[in-house]
Amino acid sequence: MSIKVVFGEVRFSYAHVFEPTSINGNDEPKYSVSILIPKQNKEVVEKVKKAINEAVKEGVSKFGGKIPPNLKNPLRDGDVERPDDESYTGHYFLNANCKTKPGVIDRYKKPIVDTTEFYSGCYGYASVSFYAFHSAGNKGIACGLNNLMKTREGENLGGRARAEDDFADINIDDNVEEGFYTVDENDDYIF
Repeated sequence: MSIKVVFGEVRFSYAHVFEPTSINGNDEPKYSVSILIPKQNKEVVEKVKKAINEAVKEGVSKFGGKIPPNLKNPLRDGDVERPDDESYTGHYFLNANCKTKPGVIDRYKKPIVDTTEFYSGCYGYASVSFYAFHSAGNKGIACGLNNLMKTREGENLGGRARAEDDFADINIDDNVEEGFYTVDENDDYIF
């Protein structure tokens, strides 16, 4: 049994929500996202911890009737596990994945079909399910990805700017012949 929870607002990283990806190259391709939860958002942190604890209780039978001391917890500390990545500073994070494509919508609950609109760095809400697993000697709670809702833009964490942003200050004069250049407000030539 799984424990479903919807929470936000969070930030998304390593977003692979339109095409499944194999992380290690040998794994089965899955849809996935890393969900960054600000540590100061105590309400969301407690909601997630409560859902994980419920999944632990539900999964005791999978663990042989008792909770193992080395149980894998999906809620991880960004300051400890990713100290060199400033986007994880001051955050907890969850790595959520699934085999079937998650629903991805905008703040107006309309499906996002343009794959550039949902990216690593945007903000929103997540619907995930926590469930117990016992596989190859490992025991813990996994985080299954259900659906995502983007609420607002954020700085792209992939380091790549959007084309709309790169060319925002360029205005093409339809009256200028091809092959000629214009000068922008900084006296830079635009060919």
